[in-house]
Amino acid sequence: MRPLQGVAVIVGSLVISSAAMADILLTPNQIMTWPTRSFDGETHYEIVAKDGANVLQAQSRGQASARYLEREINLDETPYLHWCWQVNATYPGLDETTKAGDDYPARVYVARKTGLLPWQVQSVNYVWSSTQDAGNTWTNAFTDRAELMALQGGSSSVGEWVAEVRDVRADFTTLFDESVTTIDGVALMSDGDNSGNNATAWFSQLGFSASEKPPACP
Repeated sequence: MRPLQGVAVIVGSLVISSAAMADILLTPNQIMTWPTRSFDGETHYEIVAKDGANVLQAQSRGQASARYLEREINLDETPYLHWCWQVNATYPGLDETTKAGDDYPARVYVARKTGLLPWQVQSVNYVWSSTQDAGNTWTNAFTDRAELMALQGGSSSVGEWVAEVRDVRADFTTLFDESVTTIDGVALMSDGDNSGNNATAWFSQLGFSASEKPPACP
């Protein structure tokens, strides 16, 4: 799946938490209003009831399309990106460092503009990897402007909700050796276009926070 290069502004897609005014919560209903960027076919997105909550479901059947939001996020105020995710399967045998293997049952990523042109974007991709160990990082096979980080690896947590929290500022420093105070967008997807694989992913509790406390899933 080629990396996302351009995004469009969505107005009114953010909810400010009453508990912490700096926190930004991106609900499944809001994500369903975001534009879709198709890479190869259309991943199917819908809101479903699962484990007592309404969550976003993404079904890829050898397709790849992302839901994305362009919005400047101040990382000095809300440096922590948090979310919950679950997948029903992984893609055994892929070499995810190659173009043919650049597929993930679930990914969440953040991007920042480095210039005025559409391709002048850096992104950190947090992926549910099929073959990499959790904690591994590598450069996207299509562009050196996208770095990937495996947060889950293999099938050990398939079928379970997993809560994630990432310090986005720290990850940009680690992966790009740059100090970043703002980002310009966030996206999520399930994709299987390069390898022809199928998977379903579920997402909830996506947002940015001043706290590193993990969200309660789902």
